[in-house]
Amino acid sequence: MKKNKLSPYLYILPAMIIIIAFRFVPIVLSFIISFFDWKLTGVDKFVGLANYAKLFTDQEFIQSMINTVWFVILVVPATIIFSLLFAVLLNNIKWLRGFFRTAYFLPYVTSMVAVSIVWKIIFQQRSGLLNYFLEGIGLEPLGWLNEPTGIFTMLFNNFGITLPDWMGGPSLALFSIMIVTVWKSIGYNTIIYLAGLQNIAKEYYEASAIDGASKRKQFFGITLPLISPTTYYVLMMTTIVTFQSFSQIYLMTGNPAGGPQGTTSLIVYYIYEAGFINLDFSYANAIALVLFVVILLLTLIQKRLEKHVTYE
Repeated sequence: MKKNKLSPYLYILPAMIIIIAFRFVPIVLSFIISFFDWKLTGVDKFVGLANYAKLFTDQEFIQSMINTVWFVILVVPATIIFSLLFAVLLNNIKWLRGFFRTAYFLPYVTSMVAVSIVWKIIFQQRSGLLNYFLEGIGLEPLGWLNEPTGIFTMLFNNFGITLPDWMGGPSLALFSIMIVTVWKSIGYNTIIYLAGLQNIAKEYYEASAIDGASKRKQFFGITLPLISPTTYYVLMMTTIVTFQSFSQIYLMTGNPAGGPQGTTSLIVYYIYEAGFINLDFSYANAIALVLFVVILLLTLIQKRLEKHVTYE
C-alpha cells in the first residue's frame, strides 16, 4: 500500500529536480545576491537594500521601465487584435486553409536572430526596402532604427501640434521593434484562436441567423464571449513574453547600447547591460527581482479577469 502511494511521486521526481535546480534555486540565489556587492571576482560586502534604493535614482532604469511599459501596452493589444482578425479570416477560408495556416505560423518558428537581421536590413535608412517603398509613393524616408523621437510627437507635429515629452510615445526606433515583435508572434496566437473558433458549435450561429442576427452581432454576441477562455490565455502569455523581450533589442539596436538615446532599452536588456557589460551582478539581480514582482502582480491582476471568462 505504501509503495503504491509513493509511486506517483517517483514519476514526477525527475521533473521536480529539474524545476527546483533550474527555477527555484536561481530565484532564491538571485534574491540573496541582490543584498550584496557581488562582482565578477566574488562577494565584496553586504549592502542591504542599497541596490534597490539605487533604482529610484537610476535614470537609465527609469527610462527602461518607461520603454517597457510603452512596449507592453502597444504590443499586447496589437498582437491580440491581429491574431483574432487573421484567425477569423482563416476560419472562413474554405480552400488552401492548411497553406495559409502554415504561412502565418512560419514567422513564429523562425529564429529571432534570423528575423531580426532580415528586418534590420528592411529598416535601413539608406538602402532599406521600407524607405524605398516610401520614396516610391512620394514620402520622406525615415530613420527607423535611428530615430529617438516619439511616434506620437512625430505624428502630431505634422498637424502643427506640440505634445509634452511624456505624451510623445515610444521612439520610432522602439516602434519599429514593436512591428517585428507583433509580426513574429501573430502566427502562434492565430493558431490558438483558430482552435478556439473551431470549437464553437455551429448551432449557435444557425439559431442566431434564424432570429435575424447580422454577422456583426454574431461576432460580438457569440464569437467573442465563447472564445474568452482563449483570449484570457493569450493575454496572460503574451504579456509575460513581451515583458521578457530581449533578442530583437540586442540584435537590431544593441550598438549603441539601447538604441538612439537609450529609447529602445527594455528592462531585460538593461539587466543584461548591468550584469554582463557593467559586471554589477548584484544590481542586475535587484532589477531582475523587480521585474519578477511586476510580472507576478500583473498575472495576479489578470487572474481576477477570469470571472469574466465564459466557459461552456
